[in-house]
Amino acid sequence: MTHPLLKALETSVADGRKLLVPYLMAGLPDTETFPRAFAAAQKHADAVELGLPFSDPLMDGPVIAAAGERAIRAGIGPIDAIELSSKLGGLVPRLFMTYYNPIHRVGEGPFCRMAAAAGAAGLIVPDLPVEESLSLREAAAAHDLAWVPLVAPTSSPERVKAITETATGFVYAVSTLGVTGTREALSDRAARVVAACREATDKPILVGIGVSNADQARVAASTADGVVIGSAVVRSILEEGPEATEMFLGTIRQALDEL
Repeated sequence: MTHPLLKALETSVADGRKLLVPYLMAGLPDTETFPRAFAAAQKHADAVELGLPFSDPLMDGPVIAAAGERAIRAGIGPIDAIELSSKLGGLVPRLFMTYYNPIHRVGEGPFCRMAAAAGAAGLIVPDLPVEESLSLREAAAAHDLAWVPLVAPTSSPERVKAITETATGFVYAVSTLGVTGTREALSDRAARVVAACREATDKPILVGIGVSNADQARVAASTADGVVIGSAVVRSILEEGPEATEMFLGTIRQALDEL
């Protein structure tokens, strides 16, 4: 059975729309302003990725790591972030991005139940290898949560196939080695990892890590089905506010719509 999130994204792709998934750190800039930030992010989005604050963010670069630390210092942990999500309005699907440690601490089944009750449509867990993900994927499926796996640019064809076969949402193609963050140019690895994913799956493929502006989004989406944008969005939210972020994402949406 096709997950509703995957069906919606596949329909958009079939209609010629390039997908846009902005990332927000849950609870920032503060708990009162966070709903406005989410509303701004979803204005031009096909889904929104919500990061749950965690003290050891292995994949996150300085911008998102600092945002997570700021949230934690304000008293917002992973469970608090889930509770905040439950109060958000809007129709755009939201995906929880978290590391495995908080899930393990709560328990896979209880965590997935909480996430679903808070309105999540899916999970992204970047530090959980495909070989160790089965029980969490089963728990996610039991609570109607889509699974969004990540494919690294160094993955072998056999591993790309194994990873993409687990996807019940989209496939997250990591454009470069290293952590999240804005970069001056999109890595030339992006097109290669997208091509590798294309060989293995017909599910939507979105490029993330290092997509920072409209030009880079256009380049990434010329071969992929869309983009995930994180650090640039978080920086905009914290430095300029939700209204400026909505305008920034509008430039990304325009660039994607021109393809």
